[in-house]
Amino acid sequence: MKKISVLDYGCGNIRSVIRMLEKAGAPAHCVSTPEAVRDAQAVVLPGVGAFDHGMQAVRDRGLDHALDAVVQEGRVPVLGICLGMQLMCRGSEEGTLPGLGWFDAQATRFPDPGLTRLPVPHMGWNTLHIAKENALLSADEPDQRFYFVHSYRIQCNDPADVVATCDYGGSFVAAFSKANLFGAQFHPEKSHRFGLAMMRRFVEWVHVAA
Repeated sequence: MKKISVLDYGCGNIRSVIRMLEKAGAPAHCVSTPEAVRDAQAVVLPGVGAFDHGMQAVRDRGLDHALDAVVQEGRVPVLGICLGMQLMCRGSEEGTLPGLGWFDAQATRFPDPGLTRLPVPHMGWNTLHIAKENALLSADEPDQRFYFVHSYRIQCNDPADVVATCDYGGSFVAAFSKANLFGAQFHPEKSHRFGLAMMRRFVEWVHVAA
C-alpha cells in the first residue's frame, strides 16, 4: 500500500491527520522538506491559520516548487484540508500573496455578521450538499455532517470543480476536485464517522491512482 505524506509546514495539527489516516488503514508519515515531497506517493496538505502566513511558510521551506512538481508532473494525489484547500487557489482576500494556483478560485471573507446575524468564523458542524459524483464523498449517503472552522470561503470560477457545497448565510464551496486534486474546507480528521469514511475513500483513491 502507498504511504501517504502529510506536509508539515508549521500550520496545522499534523498528528490528528496522521491518526485519522492510520485509522482509515493507510501508512502515513510527516514530511517537511522538498526532497521528501518529491518522493511522495500521495500528499495531504493540511493547515490552520492565515493565508499569507501559510503561503509564506510553504515558500520559505521551498515546498511550493516541490508541490508543483508532484502535482503537475508526477500526478500524485493531493488532499488539501481547510487552509490547505485555500492555498490550492489563486489567492485570498485575507492576504496579498499568490496561492499555488492549482484551481481557478479565490478565498473571500464571509459577509459581516451584521448582515447575516451569523457569527464569523463559521465554526461547528454543518451538512454537505453533494454537487456531483466524486472519489471522496458519497452522493448516496444523506446528511453527511463535517466540522468547520473558517472565516473565508472559496469561490470557484469553474463550476465543474465544485463537488460539494454547504449553507452558511448562503451557499459556499465545501469541497472541490479535479484530476489528482481534492480540497475540503472542513476538517475530516475532526469529523468522526463521516470524516473517517472520507479518509477511507481517499486511501482507496490513492491506492488505485496511476
